[in-house]
Formats: sequence, structure tokens, C-alpha cells
Amino acid sequence: MTQDPAPAPKPAGAPEPEPIRWFGTTWVDRGADYRLRRLVVPIGALLAALAGAFVLRFGVEGVRLSSGGGFVNGLLVAAIAVCSLMAGLRTWKLLSEGRDQLSGWMAEDKSLGVVWLIGGVGALLAYFVRSLIEAPGEAVRRAGYERAVAQYERRQATRGGRPDTKAPGRGKRRR
Repeated sequence: MTQDPAPAPKPAGAPEPEPIRWFGTTWVDRGADYRLRRLVVPIGALLAALAGAFVLRFGVEGVRLSSGGGFVNGLLVAAIAVCSLMAGLRTWKLLSEGRDQLSGWMAEDKSLGVVWLIGGVGALLAYFVRSLIEAPGEAVRRAGYERAVAQYERRQATRGGRPDTKAPGRGKRRR
């Protein structure tokens, strides 16, 4: 068995990729570990969504058994559907555009926390679908990383000479 050669050390000041939950930094070079995670993460998200739907079903059944009436049952199902839709839309936008792009009701964390909790199934389903396309949040991180690398390379290309020495006369104040 041969081991892969160690990656070349990056120079000081070079940008580092931000890790993604469940993927770490494997999204940068998309190696074998990345492909395995791309297979496992959607399955996990789908299983978690199914478990969440099962728990919500118990809640709806409890309300139905309390003889609240058809209107109350319909209202509860509609509330869960709306919360799931809102949470799914927010999760999709969060994963495709990043937290900085959230505005309005999507940016609210504290005041709409219960909506995000009830709509967890919708968020998990959005996570599942997004993970079929790419690692969730990869597009946002890749764009930021590529911008940082391009900026770093531009800075390195404009530098000349030895960076640890100063040109004579620079940095001195005239009186």
C-alpha cells in the first residue's frame, strides 16, 4: 500500500477553505471521501425527515383524538404545512446563497424560532434535495474561496523583491 504524498504546505497568508458540516474541506478537491459523504448525507437527511414527520404525526393524532373537531385538525395540518414550506424555502436559500443574503422574515432567528422548529421536516427535505445537487452550501463556500484565492494570487503577483526588507527611505518621516 502506498500512501498519498503529503499536500504541499501553503505559504503564510494563503487563504484556507472553510469547512462544511459533514464534509469538512473535502469539497475543495472532491476526492473519494467527498463522494462517499455525498451518498450518505442525503440518506441521513431523508431518514431524519421521515423521523420528524413521524413525530409530527403523533402530535396531529393527539389533537384528533382530543375531539377538537375538523376545523382544529385542518388548522393544525395547514399550520404544519405552512411552517414546513417556510422552513424549506429558508433552508434552500441559506444553502444556495448564504446567510448574508437572507433578508426579511428569512433572516429572523429568534422571533420565528418556533416556525423553524415545526417546519423542521421541510428544512430537512430541502437539505435532502440540495444535497442531491451538491454538498449543501458548497456553491457559496466555493465562490468565496475562489475569490480569496484570486485576490491572494493578484497580491502575490504585484509583489516584487524580498518582502522582509524595506526600501531605503520608506517609512521614515521627514521633519
